[in-house]
Amino acid sequence: MNDADFTSRLAAFLARALPGFAALTECRRLSGGASQETYRIDVRTATGTLTCALRRTAEGRPVVRTSGQSGLRNEALLMQLAGAAGVPVPPVLAVLEEADGLGDGFLMPWLEGETLGHRIVRDPAIAALAPSLAWRCGQVLARIHALDVPRARLAEPLADTPPAALVEQTWARYRALGTPQPMIDYTARWLLANLPENPRHTLVHGDFRNGNLMVGAEGIVAVLDWELAHFGDPLRDLGWLCTPSWRFGRADLPVGGFGTHAELFAGYTAEAGLVVDPAAVRFWEIFGAFWWAVGCLQMADQYRHGPDRTVERPAIGRRSSECQVDCVNYLIPGAFDEVPACVEEDSALPGIDELIVSVQDFLRREVVETHSSRIQYLARVAANSLEIVRRDRALGGAARAAEAARLRTLLAPDREASLADLRRRLCEELRSGAWSLADPGLVAHLRATVANEVLIDQPRYPGADTARRFADGERTGDAGRTGDA
Repeated sequence: MNDADFTSRLAAFLARALPGFAALTECRRLSGGASQETYRIDVRTATGTLTCALRRTAEGRPVVRTSGQSGLRNEALLMQLAGAAGVPVPPVLAVLEEADGLGDGFLMPWLEGETLGHRIVRDPAIAALAPSLAWRCGQVLARIHALDVPRARLAEPLADTPPAALVEQTWARYRALGTPQPMIDYTARWLLANLPENPRHTLVHGDFRNGNLMVGAEGIVAVLDWELAHFGDPLRDLGWLCTPSWRFGRADLPVGGFGTHAELFAGYTAEAGLVVDPAAVRFWEIFGAFWWAVGCLQMADQYRHGPDRTVERPAIGRRSSECQVDCVNYLIPGAFDEVPACVEEDSALPGIDELIVSVQDFLRREVVETHSSRIQYLARVAANSLEIVRRDRALGGAARAAEAARLRTLLAPDREASLADLRRRLCEELRSGAWSLADPGLVAHLRATVANEVLIDQPRYPGADTARRFADGERTGDAGRTGDA
């Protein structure tokens, strides 16, 4: 479909959807991934101007749902039901029909508020709301979990995934990538051995976190992105909101970087009349770190094999180590040896580090300062990727040599086996149950491997700091029990 056809069909849809529609004055695409697009649309009506948001499938194509995605038609229905139950959501003005020729999607009024998680945790105007914001999240989640979804009105059935199925499905997605990461296998084993007992069964939002909440001076403006909604254990939503990746640097405030567990649980209990089990929420926090560790690897796979070859994807792939170090801090905290930095340069000519820094400076100064917001963002990602390259040059060789030496001690394999083969063998043995999760050699190896990797990938990540504090004997924060259930 060319631009003229798209504009013509969009105007016809708006004429059907909006009373008093006079003309489409502007349509700007804001984002677009492999499956969805978002547009900001300005229209002239009989009474003035109106700004709307349109979400639709990429290029209007039919989409094969994966990973439990609910689909845009179901999203629209769920948002309508949630709005009627007092959940802050954008009102759905109209849903695309097949005759519109624009694919699946729906139209909403444009709302004002902040959606970037790192800004939400740092905005002084929002900071004053922090305690009430965590409480409000609990209240809103309780209302979502109380929704009675008429399954006969769903465009397609929502996934019905109890805890064990979620763990198994996530573990299977990771194994299919062929990227051996023993800490992921270790965490999968732990999760399956520590499943919640007798969980409730309700609608689950599936992606309720800082970054999918629009927040303003008055609190939560809207709950966004319902595409992972499913039926299952409602405490998954609470745990996902508290997963370290979505705290945006505020390790001291586990609820989205802006609140405490006690505030979140109080809001949930006030609305639902149910006492929240902290241990069950903790399980889902660990699952969240496990799930996103796999998700990051899937981003890297999209770069390697398509459909997304942008600079952002491999950078996100390296963030898997952040999630894995969170799993270490939850499950096997303790001492580890940091590898020393070692880089030798030929001083006669500009060294590799100097070349890298010069490109970083170009990206951060000239590109960021002179281009559009999307290019600015990608330039920052590219500069950060080069920073990882510099740290990998300084630390990676020693880290991998130490990892290989530990694996040869643990596995007693052929001395010529490559590091990749050693990792793969340990993963296979973890999957088969050959190792006890409490084995001290295994635990020490995983802790050292993951902690040193995150110090290469993102040393400023709060989980890296936590790992270092555990190594220094400080047992504070979110670390939990170790080993087998």
